[in-house]
Amino acid sequence: MTLDLSAIQAPQNVWAMAQEQLDDVAGLIGLNESIHGFLREPKRVLEVSIPARMDNGSFRMFKGYRVQHNMARGPSKGGIRFHPDVTLDEVKALAMWMTWKCALVNIPFGGAKGGVICDPKSMSQQELENLTRRFTTEISIIIGPEKDIPAPDVYTTPQIMAWIMDTFSMQHGYSIPGVVTGKPVAIGGSLGRDKATARGCLYVIDEAMKALGRSIEGARVAVQGFGNAGMYAAELMAKRGYKVVAVSDSRGGVANPNGLDPARVAAHKEETGSVVGFTGGERISNKDVLECDCDILVPAALEKVITKENAGRIRAKVVAEAANGPTLPEADHVLFDRGVMVLPDILANAGGVTVSYFEWVQDLAENFWEEDEINERLRRKMTRAFRETYEQSKRHGIDMRRGAYAVAVSRVAEATKLRGLYP
Repeated sequence: MTLDLSAIQAPQNVWAMAQEQLDDVAGLIGLNESIHGFLREPKRVLEVSIPARMDNGSFRMFKGYRVQHNMARGPSKGGIRFHPDVTLDEVKALAMWMTWKCALVNIPFGGAKGGVICDPKSMSQQELENLTRRFTTEISIIIGPEKDIPAPDVYTTPQIMAWIMDTFSMQHGYSIPGVVTGKPVAIGGSLGRDKATARGCLYVIDEAMKALGRSIEGARVAVQGFGNAGMYAAELMAKRGYKVVAVSDSRGGVANPNGLDPARVAAHKEETGSVVGFTGGERISNKDVLECDCDILVPAALEKVITKENAGRIRAKVVAEAANGPTLPEADHVLFDRGVMVLPDILANAGGVTVSYFEWVQDLAENFWEEDEINERLRRKMTRAFRETYEQSKRHGIDMRRGAYAVAVSRVAEATKLRGLYP
C-alpha cells in the first residue's frame, strides 16, 4: 500500500496528534510504508453500553471503550480511566502511546487503553462497583492475562482493579490475578506499584540532569497535577535533594520559592480536597505553575496543557511528562529550539507500566519479589531507556520525543515484520 502523507491534516484532537507523532518519525527511521499504515490504526476497538444499578434502585446507561492498538510484541497492556470527558479518540491515542511506551522500556507488551464516560466523584462506592463489574463483563471477551491486561488510570484505583479481577475470575471459576495489574498487594499486587510512575520519572530526571551537567541538589521543581503521580514525584524528588517550589491540582496551585514540603501539602490536600489554601505558600493558578521560575517542570495532569502559545514562556530547562500527551507537537518544536529538554511521556511515565509488567510476571510465576529488588529492576529499565533515547537524540540532532519514538517504533516495526501477515 502507499500512504499519502499529504492527506494527513494538522492535529485537531489527541488521536490526530498521536498519529502525527508517528508520522514525524517514520521518515527518520525509514519506516516501511505498509508497516507505517498498519501502525497508524488500532488493531481492535470495542465500544460497549453499560447498564449499572444506582443506589435508588434505578439503572443508568454508560458508554465504555477498550482499544487494543498493537500486539506484535505480546499481549496488550494499558489502563482504564473513569472520567466524564473520555472520548474514543482519546482512548485510541492512549493505546498507541502505550505501544511505544512498552517498546521503549523493552517489555513484551503491546498497547491498549480503556475508558468509561462517567463522573466517579458523584458516584457512591457501591455504584462504582456495579459499574466496574458490568464494564468488566462487557469487555471480558477481549481481556485476559495472555490477551490484554488492564490497569489503573485517571480516577481508577487498586480497589477497582480488585473488582475487575474478581469479576473476571468468577466468570472462569478460579482466581486469575494476572488479568489486571495495580491490584492491592493482598490479592496479587506488587510492592512498589503505587509509586512506580513517580519513581520512574525521578530516575529519568536524574539521568537528564547528569546528561546536562546540572546539579541535582537544590534544583527547583514545579509539579502541575498533584494527583497520584505528581504527589509521589514531588515527595520522592524532595527526598532526593530537589527543591519543590510549586504544585497544583484541578482547583489551583501553591508556590514558595524557598521550597514546599510535599508531605505537608499532601496532608493538606487529604484534609481539604485540594492543595489550594496550603499555608506554606502563595496561591497561584495552573497556568502560573507551568510558567513559574524553575529548573524542572513536571506536567502530571491531563493532555494538551503545553501549547505553541505558552511554550515560549516556560522557564524550566527540563520538562518531564508524568502525564500522557501534555505537550502539543507545535510546542515541542518551540521548546527544542529554546534548548529545553522534554522527557516525553512514553519515557518519563513508563515506570508504571514497567512495574505492572513486574506484577504480571510475579502473578504468573506465583513468586513475589521484595520492594528493593523491584525498585532496582525499575531503575535499570528506566536508565537504559533514557540512554537509548538520548543516544538517538544526539545522533540525529533531534528532540528526545523523536529519539524515543525512533527506538520504540523501530522495535514494533521489527516485530511486525518478523511475524508477517496472517493469513
